[in-house]
Amino acid sequence: MNFEKLDRVNEEQLPIAKHKLHGWKHFFGLYAGEHVAATEFVIGATFVALGAKTMDILLGLLIGNILAILSWTLITAPIATQTRLSLYTYLEKITGQSMTKLYNWANVIIFTVISAAMITVSSTAVRYLFNIPAQLNWYPSNFWFVLVVLAVGVVVVFVAMYGFKAVSEFSGICGPWLFVMFASGALVMLPALSESVLGSTVIHSFKDFVTIGDQSIWTGVNAHGEPGIGLVEVIGFAWAANTITHFGLIDMALLRYAKKPIYALSTSAGMLFGHFIAWVSAGIMGAGAAILVKKSIIELDPGDVAFQALGLSGFVIVIIAGWTTANANLYRAGLAAQAIFPHYSRKATTLTVGLFTVVIACFPFVFSKMLPILTYAGLLVVPVGAIVFAEHFLFPKIGLTRYWASYKKLTHSTPAVASWGAGLVFGFGLNALDVMSFYYLFLPTWFFTMLVYTLLAKRYGASDKYPKEEAEMEQQAQVIREYHKQQAIEQAPYVEDRSAFSKLLTALSWLSLLITLVLAYNTMFESVNMTAYINNRELFYTYGFVCTIVYFVTAYWALKRKKALQA
Repeated sequence: MNFEKLDRVNEEQLPIAKHKLHGWKHFFGLYAGEHVAATEFVIGATFVALGAKTMDILLGLLIGNILAILSWTLITAPIATQTRLSLYTYLEKITGQSMTKLYNWANVIIFTVISAAMITVSSTAVRYLFNIPAQLNWYPSNFWFVLVVLAVGVVVVFVAMYGFKAVSEFSGICGPWLFVMFASGALVMLPALSESVLGSTVIHSFKDFVTIGDQSIWTGVNAHGEPGIGLVEVIGFAWAANTITHFGLIDMALLRYAKKPIYALSTSAGMLFGHFIAWVSAGIMGAGAAILVKKSIIELDPGDVAFQALGLSGFVIVIIAGWTTANANLYRAGLAAQAIFPHYSRKATTLTVGLFTVVIACFPFVFSKMLPILTYAGLLVVPVGAIVFAEHFLFPKIGLTRYWASYKKLTHSTPAVASWGAGLVFGFGLNALDVMSFYYLFLPTWFFTMLVYTLLAKRYGASDKYPKEEAEMEQQAQVIREYHKQQAIEQAPYVEDRSAFSKLLTALSWLSLLITLVLAYNTMFESVNMTAYINNRELFYTYGFVCTIVYFVTAYWALKRKKALQA
């Protein structure tokens, strides 16, 4: 069979081949790395400033993140594994090019703002090194801070343009270290908090921890001295924080590689180990840092918090976590922009988007308002997820035709565009009327958009039958399956790196993480008084930083050796 035409098709436009699918371990590592990031410093401290209570935080984050895991598993993964397409490709298939362009514009805006926030977070570590004042207003109040942001931003933009592949590989090894750093920071800060609340550096029970939390971290009183958010709001945010990726279906791009939809449960690595533990740890670090420097937590930025909790490793975690997250999102923004302007290269569109990103990053509000930004970003794309969900799952069950727009060869789907617009008006209208917590707005918006799209699509042609076009699509799918079989035969066999030296490097990297945790454990549980605590903390600062260097050198070296073997 001649596959010359398919050879010229962009791989992103085709379903993922069977021989390229991955098991659950791949996604466990992927989500662990992606969802322990610089935003966790901001979000963890924001829960403190919003006045949540300790048990509301512990229960609310657990329930909300479990709901997010189920959303990926029951909504995103089934569509991704049945179609093997990214959302962008599938969306064009069911709604036409005009809807896809509008959606790409939304993605440019969302990922640009998130990238800007991460550049600002990284800049807080650099500004701390140069003793530049913390930026507490929505606008920059120091000229040197603007220069720092511009310098950090330029590096991020050019890496996203030219070196993203290397950064994405490097990001893959950051996950375990980031998790260890967040956990260690909390352990290191707890004795100082315990001393301030209980009069002792030693915590004897979970009841002591709750007492410390209620009195010095999650007090139930917000930054304005008013009663704070409750359990329902905490659950809502934990669930809504990633609506872009699960209800909004962005993560079809990742989960289309899963051998089984149940592997989406691996998102628990990001939600439970990442968001749950990292957000709790960030709150503890923020409160502890506030006590040590005798300031309110709202006067601290991630650079302040990380240095007080982790020493020199704190600078590394803020810079790396912000840098890797900003690069990934700026790369996505550049791809979305290229889809809008296909005559320009990805590098050109990334540069253009990057320039806007760096300007936005100069304004600290982009990271200080991360909770509402993430929630509203989710509300922006959730209607699109509802349209895809309706077409994929609902239409076959109620006798409507899936892919009807493709069968009619439409480049503009009026039902899709109108439904998205109606969903936005409905969702943001509910927010303006203040009829419910904005953390939950995505739910009624999702159902409303699904209903509107179903009714409009039925009127515009989804109720018709297209036997000829269906047969042609199935024939094309069969050709693609044969093409993938041929690719699998021609693919070079996988060669695993079993060398003793690479195993040694990997062992040393994991040993360095273990030593870091042992040092943090020693700081928390072996500090019988403040003198012992200060000594143990300094020990952690020094050797924890040494372990950080050892980890990145050995882990990256092992990665390069593995890649060299596969080349």
